[in-house]
Amino acid sequence: MRVAVLATGGKDSTLALYKVLKGGYEVKYLVSMIPRREDSWMFHYPNMHLVDLFAEAVGLPLMKGETSGEKEVEVEDLKRLVAGLDVEGLVCGAIASTYQKTRIEQICKQLNLKCIAPLWQQNPYNILREILNLKFEVIITGVYAHGFSKEWLGRKIDTETVDALMDLNRRFGVSPVGEGGEYETLVLDAPFFTKRLKIVEAEIVWKGQSGHLLIKRAELMDKTK
Repeated sequence: MRVAVLATGGKDSTLALYKVLKGGYEVKYLVSMIPRREDSWMFHYPNMHLVDLFAEAVGLPLMKGETSGEKEVEVEDLKRLVAGLDVEGLVCGAIASTYQKTRIEQICKQLNLKCIAPLWQQNPYNILREILNLKFEVIITGVYAHGFSKEWLGRKIDTETVDALMDLNRRFGVSPVGEGGEYETLVLDAPFFTKRLKIVEAEIVWKGQSGHLLIKRAELMDKTK
């Protein structure tokens, strides 16, 4: 089946991409929507300017569109972009967000596409463990919930980080996978990448109790064999 994969460069959409590639789907495009506002209901915001590098690292064509980021309007923006693609299905990395999944399903129904959500309703801890076991290199690029501090920004997701996320879940109800927007991530490398991302210059932007890692410059590196 020919599919397009909604891609942000974050861990969930990248894991969903990995799963459909392993499952034998023909991935024709990565699809990324760039919101013009930070509080988009549907789309990842931090460091979306890196999505072109991400697509090149993965080795797949990228279809990119802009959206105002306004509730519901952004759904129509995505629909217009996907409508022009020669695919039979649309893949998303939704885990527990009914808001996101129902709107992707709505688009798929209107365009006669199959909605594919490989991570839907999976155990968050198991997802994090799978990312570690697959040797994804993931860093945290944004934190937006009680319990996080600026020291989390740029932190790699490893066994210690997973334990800390599970502790925040127990203490504050934070989703361990950040499904409620508690934190955002960037995948620097994964087993199926043809190249890896290297951050050259970055700055921590902190406002009140939340912030993000603004990546000012990044480049692609050849992977050692």
